[in-house]
Amino acid sequence: MGVAIRAAGASDRDLVVRLLDVAFQDDPVSRWVFPGDEYRRATHHQLMAAFTDIVLADGRIDLTEDGTACALWLSVPAEEHAEGEGEGEGEGEEDGPAQLRASIDPANERIELVARLTQEVHPAGRAHEYLWMIGVSPDRQGEGLGTALIGAVLDRCDREGLPAYLEASNARSRALYERLGFALPDRPLVLPDGPQMWPMWREPRS
Repeated sequence: MGVAIRAAGASDRDLVVRLLDVAFQDDPVSRWVFPGDEYRRATHHQLMAAFTDIVLADGRIDLTEDGTACALWLSVPAEEHAEGEGEGEGEGEEDGPAQLRASIDPANERIELVARLTQEVHPAGRAHEYLWMIGVSPDRQGEGLGTALIGAVLDRCDREGLPAYLEASNARSRALYERLGFALPDRPLVLPDGPQMWPMWREPRS
C-alpha cells in the first residue's frame, strides 16, 4: 500500500512543529544543542518552530496524510549557498545564525554554532534540492514513511537531473540515506565536544 503524501500549509504549522519536536528529542545533535532533558523539553520546540516557519515561507513541507511524518525541503538555485538555518533577509546587523540564537535562547551559543557550521559545509555552485529535516513519529519509525517522503522528491530529481543534499544527524538516518543513493563527499562534520554530522550529496540517477 502506498503512502499518501500532501503539501503542508500554514494550517499544518503546529502539527509539523510537534512532529519534529518529538521526532528529534533524542537525536544526538538535538541533545548536544540542548543538553539536559528538562531544558530540551522546554526549549527544543522553539528551534523546530523556527525551522518550520523558514521552510513554509521559502520551501516546501511534505506531510503524510495521517500526519505522522514530514520532510522539509528547500530548492537551492545554482551559484548560491543554501540559506542558513534561520538566516533572514533583514537589514539588521545580526546575521541569520545570530538571529536564530537570539530568538530562542541568547545564552545558548550552540544554537548559533550549529547553524554556522552547517552553512560552512553546504555545497555551492549547483542547483539542488536540500532536505533540511525529516521527522517521523517515534511510534511509526521503521515503517518506510521516511523512505516514501524522500523517494517522491528523489524521483523528481532524477527526472530533472537535479542533485540533492542533506546533513544526517545520526547513524541510523545516514544508513537510510546511503541506501537512497546519498554519499559522503568529504569528512564528517564534528561538533565541538559533541556528535558527528554527515553532509551527504546525491547525484541524479539516469
